[in-house]
Amino acid sequence: MPKPRKQQIFLSETPYYHCVSRCVGRAFWCGEDATTQKSFEHRREWVQERLLFLSSVYTIDVCAFAVMSNHTHVVIKIDNQKSKKLTDKQVLQRWHKIHYGTLLTRQFCEKPVSPLYSYRQ
Repeated sequence: MPKPRKQQIFLSETPYYHCVSRCVGRAFWCGEDATTQKSFEHRREWVQERLLFLSSVYTIDVCAFAVMSNHTHVVIKIDNQKSKKLTDKQVLQRWHKIHYGTLLTRQFCEKPVSPLYSYRQ
């Protein structure tokens, strides 16, 4: 039975986690297609680049990873201290590197914010 992440992650116990992502329907990301003999090996580099980019946006360190033909393994370390030091504006600026955001979040990032008020508690 699936559990919410809040019940699975305990940073007080360990900041390290092993994550697996698999393709569905017997599809694959990289390697050579046995039917067509076409190579999709170039996708391996795409996955690696994206993984390393995402680690620079989120406060995680990639300790190890393996990009297989139909799945990936990643061992990450969550940097909780670093994430606690981020301001609201820094969080949104990082988020905007991946997502366009809303009009409200874009306006928030453009305006100077008073250091006396924070949206996060």
